[in-house]
Amino acid sequence: MSVSVASGVAPRWTLRPGVYRATTPSGDLMLAAWPHSQLLGRAEPAVLALLGALAEGPVTLSALLDATEPGDRAVLSATVDRLRAGGWLSKVVADSGRELYTVIPVATPVEAPVPAGDLALSRFAVLRTTADGLVLEAPGSWCDIRLHDPAVAALIADPSGDAGLSAGAAGQLRADLAAAGMLVTKDAPEPFEHRQWSGHELWFHERSRLGNRGWFGASFGGTFWARGAHEPPPARPECYPGAAIDLARPDLAALCRTDPTLTTVLEERESIRDHDDDNPITIDQLGEFLYRCARVRMIRLIEGFEYASKPYPGGGSAYELEVYPIVRLAAGLTAGMYHYDAHDHQLRLVQHAAHSSVRRLLKVATESSVTKSPPQVLFAISARVGRILWKYEAMGYALILKHVGVLQQTMYTVATAMNLAPCAIGSGDDLAFISATGRDRFTECSVGEFMVGSRREEPLAWQL
Repeated sequence: MSVSVASGVAPRWTLRPGVYRATTPSGDLMLAAWPHSQLLGRAEPAVLALLGALAEGPVTLSALLDATEPGDRAVLSATVDRLRAGGWLSKVVADSGRELYTVIPVATPVEAPVPAGDLALSRFAVLRTTADGLVLEAPGSWCDIRLHDPAVAALIADPSGDAGLSAGAAGQLRADLAAAGMLVTKDAPEPFEHRQWSGHELWFHERSRLGNRGWFGASFGGTFWARGAHEPPPARPECYPGAAIDLARPDLAALCRTDPTLTTVLEERESIRDHDDDNPITIDQLGEFLYRCARVRMIRLIEGFEYASKPYPGGGSAYELEVYPIVRLAAGLTAGMYHYDAHDHQLRLVQHAAHSSVRRLLKVATESSVTKSPPQVLFAISARVGRILWKYEAMGYALILKHVGVLQQTMYTVATAMNLAPCAIGSGDDLAFISATGRDRFTECSVGEFMVGSRREEPLAWQL
């Protein structure tokens, strides 16, 4: 099917990216782009030619129909309508041959009127750079808008103007932004359900879950995208210089006989922010705690990647988290920031206690946990992100945060069983961590905090 391209603001159409065509055993034509699929009836030659022209597009609908035999035009017109309604066609908008933008559906299109009053871009909309240029996205939208002309970006910044575009082109862009849910009335009040979300958190939520934008085989999940291009990061990080401090190893067999039950520690677990500085945590207690929570139990090499095992669960057995005890007060151990070598069960000094970044990490933890004094031991939890992101796409950082949660829960249960005072902290200072460790933040960054110390309280009921 040979077609020509029309001029003016009339849109042109092409199949959206990632669409596959198949014929069912019964002879019906099916389009698929996971998780969406649609049957289009019998695989007639004219329909196949139409799909071929759309795959080669973009073309105007009038050009498509003009290049069709008169007897097929009604069927093809209905097919085009079904394709547009099903979200299978991208729309390219140009103004007198000047290509402006493309609307790329990721779900079934919806219609929405242009809001009244002064207009503004939704605070949830994100304009970002991709390999194909600038793309405007918004969580929950049925489409993306790919920009081809700087004037489009200017109008997006001020939707009430025209940015030098013709009235028809500016009106078409406003209509497409409104339909995409990216245009709002300026200063209009938002319902609580919208106000509770920040733009980056909603975007992150959508991008880290399966849905219209993410699916297996499309830059989501365990794709091993870096295999063959980059060596996988080893399970063991680069050691810090200086002498290693051996830590005590608890007798796990004895603990299996004497520890409280799982139900007991879960029911007794609580966040305790006050530590007994007259009887501080000891280096042996710290060693037992780290051994029970975070040691490496096993390493296996499979197809060039080192898989590990630790006491807490880890997606893909990558175990990207590292633990840095920041010691203010511990019997038998000099104050300072240490790295826990989970492979050899040792500590290595990272920075002295007087370092400004170490003091800042303790200060931030004190203020975040609303305590009267800094914790005896603060654990800065970092992620060697390449251990996860070498394998996982899109969902990788969300997986890292899940691992922080399961490690913190493990720390809570072990601390409760040991009659220590535990407390997870909701935020920390990544820049202070980078300054103290000297690590490259693109390689290793802090992702969680947890503090522990000695308890002032009486022994738990199970110990009496």
